[in-house]
Amino acid sequence: MDIPMSDKTPDSLRDTIARHARDVLRFLIRKVGVDNAPDLAQETFVRVLRHAERGAVVDPASLLHATAANLARDHRRRRRTENKYIVSGLTIDELFGSTSSPAARLDAEESVSRFFEALDDLSPRCRQVFVMRRFENLHQEEIARRLGISRNMVEKHLRTAFRELKRALH
Repeated sequence: MDIPMSDKTPDSLRDTIARHARDVLRFLIRKVGVDNAPDLAQETFVRVLRHAERGAVVDPASLLHATAANLARDHRRRRRTENKYIVSGLTIDELFGSTSSPAARLDAEESVSRFFEALDDLSPRCRQVFVMRRFENLHQEEIARRLGISRNMVEKHLRTAFRELKRALH
């Protein structure tokens, strides 16, 4: 696995990443499967390196494992949401019609991909509010009650979600 490190990366951090790379990969394989684990491992290393650029890392091994665990949890949550709201096996051709031009199908695929990337980039609470409103058709009052937040906060999360998702699609 190629780990992107610059000459400025401290030797102790390089050693820690090299020492724990296999453990992180094995952990991620158990959590998200062999197909997704390498990408999440790479993302783990990138995030730890970015964190180190902002300041000293007190316990790099713990940071590596915590980052991998968080990414695995986010990945599983995203898959559950996708599986819950997306019809399995539905292809872009079935969704947009097989008579569409290849360019139109490619645009559709890219739009769907950008939408889910933007949805994934929302804060967990913002994403939760959006999913509850748009996919579960819950009213704002019900969302506020279930999450223990104010109706104004629900509206704020929805405005943020719509703004970010719209920006990703345009």
